[in-house]
Amino acid sequence: MKKLFLAILTTISLTSLAQPGVFQPGDYRDGIYDKENAVNRRFIPYTHLREGDVTWEKRVWRELDMREKVNQPLYYPIELVQGRISLFQLLAKYILNDQIIAFGDEEFQIPLEKMAIRDKLKKCDSIPQQSYLPDGTEVTTNVFSCDSTSIFRAIRKYRLKEDWFFDKQKSVLEVRIIGMGVYTYDEDKEALREQFWVYFPACRPFFAKHEVFNTKNDSERRTFEDIFWKRQFASTITKESNTYDRQIMEYSKGLDALIESDRIKGDIFRWEHDLWHF
Repeated sequence: MKKLFLAILTTISLTSLAQPGVFQPGDYRDGIYDKENAVNRRFIPYTHLREGDVTWEKRVWRELDMREKVNQPLYYPIELVQGRISLFQLLAKYILNDQIIAFGDEEFQIPLEKMAIRDKLKKCDSIPQQSYLPDGTEVTTNVFSCDSTSIFRAIRKYRLKEDWFFDKQKSVLEVRIIGMGVYTYDEDKEALREQFWVYFPACRPFFAKHEVFNTKNDSERRTFEDIFWKRQFASTITKESNTYDRQIMEYSKGLDALIESDRIKGDIFRWEHDLWHF
């Protein structure tokens, strides 16, 4: 009788677990389906390039301003949220996990230690805090506090160092990003401050696994790799390789600097156009 009772109880339990609408601990998710596309994505490796195949090359530096609307999917979210990540949060995550190396220069000669990166990521300061004595007297004391998310708001620009070249083997004009620099805005000094540089090809495997917010369709979110591969960002050229190794802002200001930036961009595409013009 006892065995029969246990068998009936087990059957009832299994039946209740199999009923639709009864959720188990592993059934809770923030969405209507499991997203498997992005997490399993792999980046497309660059094709092999021989020195003899490059007949023309031009190095340029360009800046991505996070205040421009097109670039804001790279800037947000500012706070840490589930399911979304900004470009800087992605870089910080893999740098602290020792999967990406941060450098103090754009030639990738000075690697930064993890402690130096941690110091850059958090802002520590003394904050005045009010308290009251039993007799009602107000007392102000300075409390030492650290904020690890304030740097997310301070991100202002990213700088890309890239090479444009003509591959005669494939007869195409291509571009490859070599490095990426991170710049924050110092409100006290009202100036940009360089934080670190990363070697872009080393970041591509991680860019391919994280999605960027799509304002048009939540089910079709491109990855960071797609954004840079398809050039879906707004930027301004700030420097080209030149004899004096100077930036545009050193010899042009305001509107003249923008015109000079467009001239450099136009020269690259006119070179390709003239190549095939008969």
